[in-house]
Amino acid sequence: MRRLTLRQFRVFEAVARNLSFSKAAAELHLSQPAVSMQVKGIENILGLPLTEQMGKKIYLTDAGREVLHASQSITALLDDLQANLAQLRGMDSGRLNIAVTTTVSAIATGILASFRGRYPKVAIHLDVSNRDSVLGQLAQNRIDIAIMGQVPSGLDLEATRFMDNPLVVIAPPDHPLARKKKVSLTDLASEPFLVREAGSGTRGAMERFFADKGLELTTSMEMNSNEAIKQSVQAGLGLGILSLQTLDQELELKRLVVLKVESFPIMRDWYIVHRKNKRLSTATQAFRNFLLVEAKKYLRRA
Repeated sequence: MRRLTLRQFRVFEAVARNLSFSKAAAELHLSQPAVSMQVKGIENILGLPLTEQMGKKIYLTDAGREVLHASQSITALLDDLQANLAQLRGMDSGRLNIAVTTTVSAIATGILASFRGRYPKVAIHLDVSNRDSVLGQLAQNRIDIAIMGQVPSGLDLEATRFMDNPLVVIAPPDHPLARKKKVSLTDLASEPFLVREAGSGTRGAMERFFADKGLELTTSMEMNSNEAIKQSVQAGLGLGILSLQTLDQELELKRLVVLKVESFPIMRDWYIVHRKNKRLSTATQAFRNFLLVEAKKYLRRA
C-alpha cells in the first residue's frame, strides 16, 4: 500500500486552510497543476474525495477534514522539530516567526529592530493582523509567538503581560471638545466615531466599555487599520479611540489631541503569547526575555 508523503500533507494543509488551490500554490511557490496533482495523489491513495466544488468555491469533505486535522498535527510536530534543532545549533541560525495585532505593530517593530541589533543573525518573519487572525495562526501553529491584547481563555495558550495599553479618545486639535477641560461621556454620544473592523481587540474593548455605561455611540465609518483612523480623525471625519502607545508622532506634531474624557483611559494590557505545549526555540525564548525587559522603554504614560 502506498503511503502519504510529508510533501502531500503540507500541500493539502495549505489548500484546506486557504480553501483555494491557486492561493495554496502562491503560498507554496508551486504551480496550480502541481498542487492539484498532490491532492489528487492523496485522494487516489485513500480512495475518497477530499474537496468538493460548489460554484467557484471549494469545500472540504468529511474525509478532507480528517486529513486536514492529521496534516496540522504532523506539520506542527515538524515545525517544532526544526525549531528544536535550530536551538541546538544556537542563535547564529535561529528563526523567529511572530505575529502581532495591528494595535501593537508600531511598538513591536521598534522592539524587533532593537532585538535584531543584538542578534543580527536571527531571521525574523513578522505578520501584522487583527486579533482573530493572530489567534488563528497560534491555533494552527503557524507562528512561534504573538503580541496582542487580552487573550481569551480556553484556547490552550500561555499569555504573559508585559506592557500597559491605555485606550484614549482622539480628535483633531481644532475640535470643539479639545478646548474642554473635562469631557463627559454624554458629550461623546452625539459625536461620530471611526472604529476598527469586527474582530479587532480595540473595537471590542470600546464596545464593552460603552455598553457597561449604558451608552451607544454613533459609528460613522469602519476601518481596518489604526493609520486609516488617525488620518481620518485628522481630516475631521470623526473621533477615534486608539492605544496611546501608537500616537507618539501625531501628538508630538500636534496633528491630534487626546480628549480629557471622564473614565478614560480604558486600561488594557499587552501580552506575549504562545501555545502551552510549544517548546520555544533559543531565538524565540531570547526574544521573549528581551521583550519583558525592553518593553518599558517604549511605554508612554496615560
